[in-house]
Amino acid sequence: MFRSARVRALLALTVIALSLYITFTVPVRLGLDLRGGTQIVLETRSTPTTAADHEATDRTMEVLRGRIDALGVAEPTLQRSGSNRIIVELPGVQDPTEAAAVLGRTAQLTFHRVLGTSDTGETQRPLPKRPRELILHDETGRLLRLQTTALTGQEVEGAAARFDQQTGAGWHVTLDFDSSGRDQWARLTGEAACHPAGDPARRVAIVLDDRIISSPQVDPSVTCQGGIVGGSTQISGSFTDTEARELALLISGGALPVPVETIEHRTVGPTLGADAITASAWAAVIGTTLTALFITAVYRLMGALAVVALVCYGLISYAALAALGATLTLPGLAGFVLAIGMAVDANVLVFERAREEHATRRRPSPRSALTAGFHNAFTAIADSNITTLIAACLLFFLASGPVRGFGVTLGIGVAASMISALVVTRVLAEYAASRPWVRHRPRITGLATTGKVRDILTRRNPQLIRRPRRWLAVSATVLVLAVSGITARGLELGIEFTGGRLLEYTTTSPVDPEKARSALDEAGLPRAVVQSSGNTGLTVRTGELTNSDADTVTRTVATLGGDADKIRDERVGPSLGDELRRNALIALAVALGAQLLYLAARFRWLLGSAAVIALAHDVLILVGIFAWLAKPIDGVFLAALLTVIGYSVNDSVVVFDRIRELRRRDHEVPLSKVINRAILQTLPRTVNTGMGALLILASLAVLGGGSLTDFAIALLIGLAVGTYSSLFTAAPLAIAINHRTK
Repeated sequence: MFRSARVRALLALTVIALSLYITFTVPVRLGLDLRGGTQIVLETRSTPTTAADHEATDRTMEVLRGRIDALGVAEPTLQRSGSNRIIVELPGVQDPTEAAAVLGRTAQLTFHRVLGTSDTGETQRPLPKRPRELILHDETGRLLRLQTTALTGQEVEGAAARFDQQTGAGWHVTLDFDSSGRDQWARLTGEAACHPAGDPARRVAIVLDDRIISSPQVDPSVTCQGGIVGGSTQISGSFTDTEARELALLISGGALPVPVETIEHRTVGPTLGADAITASAWAAVIGTTLTALFITAVYRLMGALAVVALVCYGLISYAALAALGATLTLPGLAGFVLAIGMAVDANVLVFERAREEHATRRRPSPRSALTAGFHNAFTAIADSNITTLIAACLLFFLASGPVRGFGVTLGIGVAASMISALVVTRVLAEYAASRPWVRHRPRITGLATTGKVRDILTRRNPQLIRRPRRWLAVSATVLVLAVSGITARGLELGIEFTGGRLLEYTTTSPVDPEKARSALDEAGLPRAVVQSSGNTGLTVRTGELTNSDADTVTRTVATLGGDADKIRDERVGPSLGDELRRNALIALAVALGAQLLYLAARFRWLLGSAAVIALAHDVLILVGIFAWLAKPIDGVFLAALLTVIGYSVNDSVVVFDRIRELRRRDHEVPLSKVINRAILQTLPRTVNTGMGALLILASLAVLGGGSLTDFAIALLIGLAVGTYSSLFTAAPLAIAINHRTK
């Protein structure tokens, strides 16, 4: 025993020391919604099915990375999403249109010898196309016949924008060819030099993405077949400094091997990041403080030690997030705060089992009761955390963007909570319980008392599941009311699902959403959805908007609220909306299926089926309530919904674990009595864990603001519905299924 205690202590010290080192040496990468910047989602137009196509996508990422580096963006992020999508995050970039134009250009650069041109003035008349020829308009609008065999941009090893101060000719772009390009350039210009001055055939056309950007004559000093040697040339034209730099950037970065299409770009102002960090920090501090006070009041010394373990949990979670290089997003930050409440559950499970052991006098000392509590609670802790990890993994593999980031932080939080509860808390608690001054004062540990909830249940011994059909009737009634909200009012799908545009403002004075909605209706935007965000925040969600329409929205908001500062501008294409809708349905189906398989393996089909039906019940009620409240169904809601699935099954697992334990002791007792006894024995844990999560989520709902408020509201509803369904839906269903099977 002492050897295992030393091993746990050494492991705890090692993990904490490593976490401290990472915390002070490795910074956490903040997402755009916390830092501000632009996110662009690019999609290749070919469908990668072969190794060559995958290599083309990889090459596309390399080219994009070179272009971003040339833009001078600090700490950019590029990542693949699926088989043919690339997500580009540009911190600090507040002009998504310009960035998308640079990144989305194919930039296929070629050099062609001009074979002929149209007559004077004939700029639009088609020329007969001959084999191995290309016909394009030059920079003046004249049609040119070009030789298809050409020198490509792959032989260009450098490009730079220059300003000719001596001649005042303006901006141009200088090109330097590699060894292969030097010979080809000399050959191309040497062939053109064989034609007399003024002849169109003496020109060389420089083509970028099937558009002639320059077609100069070869200088008269160049001899026939001699060509221009030295491997350098200039692209001249009426370039501004911005155009010249952009052209040099595109040429230096190289051509994209496959065409790409911008399907989403959004801009988040840094003000949103500062507000989100401040709000979440206050929510974390206040919620954690309230939870710590509650746990300490209920479990005394053991509760205080659990609070220390919770601090270690936060340290471990932060260090893991930094070590993995994960990006902390707004929903991810909320998931980080939420996991604090979930970390309380493992400690509560242990302490309640220890109280039971001490109350029954099977374990007279606090130390022995604590050891038994850790042993008996292990299966429930493992099963409940594994089910939550299943939800986190589904978020990671099936979702994208912020929802995926939430899955990362949730998974890290679950793993860190198990370490803090089973290692850190155990080391601290066992050390304290073995001290002489604690052994002589067992009530100070908080384990020598049964607790008020258990005392009330012991005195009254209520038969909660005496009439299971009544509870099922109540659940069915609530379910019908929720589903009627979906059918009557419909779902207010977010722009991630439908495509469109979201604009968020902060104004000098508060703006009434109804007045803003009426003003936008008069301005020609009747379908705009307007919501307040904080005291002086306003969010406008619409379908596709032109830039002029967006300016109209800004002017309208400024008229009502004084100066309007746009802090968020998101545009999502419909193709992304279709994918998110499909992935949402897949995630829900796979989540329910994975939960059913796991629960069936752990608790047999009877309890597993009851738990999954209760999960579907919780999902429909949560969606229905959001339909009645006209809250948006967006990516943040999807994260909350899948979290509710994990939380609901977590409650059911604790009850079913106790049912399994009681059934092993006595097979002759009717299932209804076993379930009632299991509910009464686990109810103190349900109440205390629910209070811990409630304090965290209530702080988040009050202080979060914006999408954090909707996220917290969804989880608060899920907390209430999940707790109810695990006790009064899943349990009665198990009795009904067992009775029908018999």
